[in-house]
Amino acid sequence: MSPPPLLHHYGVPVLSLCVTPLCPQGPKKLVNCKARYIWKGMLTGVVAGAIFTSPAVGSILAAIRAVTQAGAAGTLLIVKNYTRNQLNFGLALEQARAEGASMRMVVVGDDSAFTTLKKAGRRGLCSTVLIHKVAGALAEAGASLDEIVEKVSVAAKGLGTVGLSLSPCSVPGSKPTFQLAADEMELRLGIHGEAGVRRMKMLTADEAVEMMLAHMTDPSNASHLPLSPGASVVLVVNNLGGLSCLELGIVAGAAVLCLERRGISIARALVGSFMTALEMAGVSLTLMLVEEELVGLIDAKTTAMAWPNLATAPVTSQRQELLAPKEGAGTTRHETSSGPGAARVQRVLELVCSTLLGMQDRLNELDCQAGDGDCGHTHAQAA
Repeated sequence: MSPPPLLHHYGVPVLSLCVTPLCPQGPKKLVNCKARYIWKGMLTGVVAGAIFTSPAVGSILAAIRAVTQAGAAGTLLIVKNYTRNQLNFGLALEQARAEGASMRMVVVGDDSAFTTLKKAGRRGLCSTVLIHKVAGALAEAGASLDEIVEKVSVAAKGLGTVGLSLSPCSVPGSKPTFQLAADEMELRLGIHGEAGVRRMKMLTADEAVEMMLAHMTDPSNASHLPLSPGASVVLVVNNLGGLSCLELGIVAGAAVLCLERRGISIARALVGSFMTALEMAGVSLTLMLVEEELVGLIDAKTTAMAWPNLATAPVTSQRQELLAPKEGAGTTRHETSSGPGAARVQRVLELVCSTLLGMQDRLNELDCQAGDGDCGHTHAQAA
């Protein structure tokens, strides 16, 4: 694979668990352990630690030195709010400054899980990806380091994320990080396999989404996102690792309907796997309060492979209805028969249909042994 265009255009690579180099023509950014977000218009690089572990100070410092030596006028560190992240990136930042590098750091905390704020503040979750996109777009447009820090810091104040899981995850070689019964789900867990703060019986997708958004925006919740009717948001429906596309789409549809009922405008919606927790079967919902300029930065072009090809239009559950074509004058109409055999035919059809409906499970079971297990469903739908 050829090097990213920004290496040629700017002469600066961007790496990091959250690092953004600033070159004379404009800053670029280094980010988290998400190498798929590296490319023009987003990140220049990634500093990765072990699974669920912050990268070492030496690794971070090596990334900063690399972009500084490449001619960067400055470096922005974008860090998810976890204690070890702040410590390691903070130490690397101070060492780089002592070597003469121009450094800034932005800490992202979007977790809306806790009703009372913890000493460490809100954890950094999936909305960090949106901050990466905003910072990358600003850098690509030639904004100064100070301008990027200012605008990213403002955007970071309008973020909220809540997660929900149907299963734990397992670090390779280890047991699951927590246990859940088959009929249970856990609300407000972290992205490193941490258990949530509330366990409950299984809910429908609509009920679960309503509960998640209610908690995220509840004014009595100290970590809530203030959300009033008429507000405009970017919605992120994030697969925590083990959900199918079908399940993710169901959650996304429920989220759109729930927000619309609250009078919220969905400027853009992202649905996919953006920040995962290994194989955890779960989902997180992220909201970012936006205005026209922020939407423009979200829409800005990037060649990062993990960023979706978004439609640059608001999202709504309303669908345009097309009227069925009218029948022509010569269309033949078939009248319902009322002849002597009609009643007998009806009884036969009812018996056939009731038999197929009663055999649905048995037909599915047989089909599982030779096909895809949907024969009973198919016949029952016809019946």
